[in-house]
Amino acid sequence: MLENAIKKCPQNQWNTDRRIWYNAYHCIFYIDYYLTRDPQNFNPPDLFTLSEFKRIDPPRVYNKEELLSYLKFCRAKAKSILENIDQIGLLEDWKKEKAIKNYSFLEIILYNLRHIQHHAAQINTWLRIEIDDAPDWIARGK
Repeated sequence: MLENAIKKCPQNQWNTDRRIWYNAYHCIFYIDYYLTRDPQNFNPPDLFTLSEFKRIDPPRVYNKEELLSYLKFCRAKAKSILENIDQIGLLEDWKKEKAIKNYSFLEIILYNLRHIQHHAAQINTWLRIEIDDAPDWIARGK
């Protein structure tokens, strides 16, 4: 649904005050991070930075193709986790430095899904408000 929302967004709405590009980037960055088994050593793909951890804007506006490519990267990462689910230790701790609460890997996967739903819904709502159109609900993933 996030992919469809990004694709549906008209170019003239991509970088307005609503900052749809940033909402999508923030979500994808954290998809990648939350799918990382060793979050202490997380690094996004080369095009992207760790600016999200500093709560500052990325160095530039990312375009749709860049974010869709990053989302594809994350989808492959998630697929690998699901294909090896018995081997990755779902109940093992997923710890980040200075965490208030530490999660198991299973909990962080569920948290990740809720985070994706939240941001995909935001973008869909903005699309509905701005262009009176939004992607249809996807009941089952690819």
